Amino acid sequence: MSRAFNFSAGPATLPEPVLLQAQSELLEWNNAGASIVELSHRGPEFIQVAAEAERDLRALMSIPEDYAVLFLQGGATAQQALIALNFANPGQTVDYVVTGHWGKTALKQVKPYVNANIAANGEADGFRTIPARDTWALSKDAAYVHYTANETIHGVEFRDIPDTGDVPLIGDFSSSIVSEPLDVSKFGVIYAGAQKNLGPVGVSVVIVKRELLERAGQPRAEIFDYRAHVKGESMLNTPPTWNWYLAGLVFKWMLAEGGVEEFAKRNDRKSKLLYSVIDNSGGFYRNEVATAARSRMNVPFFLKDEALDKPFLKQAQDAGLISLKGHRALGGMRASIYNAMPEEGVQALAAFMQDFQQRHG
Repeated sequence: MSRAFNFSAGPATLPEPVLLQAQSELLEWNNAGASIVELSHRGPEFIQVAAEAERDLRALMSIPEDYAVLFLQGGATAQQALIALNFANPGQTVDYVVTGHWGKTALKQVKPYVNANIAANGEADGFRTIPARDTWALSKDAAYVHYTANETIHGVEFRDIPDTGDVPLIGDFSSSIVSEPLDVSKFGVIYAGAQKNLGPVGVSVVIVKRELLERAGQPRAEIFDYRAHVKGESMLNTPPTWNWYLAGLVFKWMLAEGGVEEFAKRNDRKSKLLYSVIDNSGGFYRNEVATAARSRMNVPFFLKDEALDKPFLKQAQDAGLISLKGHRALGGMRASIYNAMPEEGVQALAAFMQDFQQRHG
């Protein structure tokens, strides 16, 4: 078997050592006589797995004790709706900064519950930049301010944490969490679907400041109440144990590799290499995002002639470089280079792109 370099935006590539460990433990975990996915989530074996996953994520992100950590079913889109239900009163104003497709999706999820104010919107220029902070029309009485830290489709990333004063800041970090150090204390809530940097699809991480949990929010079933999930230690109902277990293995792998500080260096090198190939191609490749807003995680690019798209994808696949087709909303190509993408993979892609240009330029 020969594994390709997988540039998928999500579900994304996982660290090979994690997959090998999961493979070795699939039939029996830790002499328990069964797989971890077959054992009760309330049994001592899985309780250990869950506790270690939270401990390791707290270590990776330096999460303060006054923040709760939840591992929940579903993706980030579900959390987008729950955020409004838990932290805003019915009809209360909330501020949304929209810088791409997923910012629009987040806004869509809350409209039934709150008065959603679009404080800033990058759509006028095709989501190629981030609106300057001094242009944001924030509300004085907003329940919170929400933004998407990294847009996987448009390839736009905030490189600084926005200052929202006394209004809690909520960040969707689905595609950039644990890619570099982050000051958690500046947020009311950080949430992320796992399937890009944290693990497999099917589990989400929610990091919430405990004082925010004191808000009454809106009438909701217990299963939609973050306070109930905190009290139940993310086991209010049967959790996605296999996904949670795999995420825990990813956390251990990251810590062993040097933590977020090390991955920040790797991600910087990977993204700089790829953007360098694009920028020095004389227009054969182009990235349309403003340089200061370029994502380190997702690099969309276009070829000079759309007729070359299919040959590019086919030849890349033959070279062991897969999942490079851009999202249908944007077209072109996209290379997602999350933590688990090794530098060798980006180097191989860069070399292929240069060779393809020489043959077709």
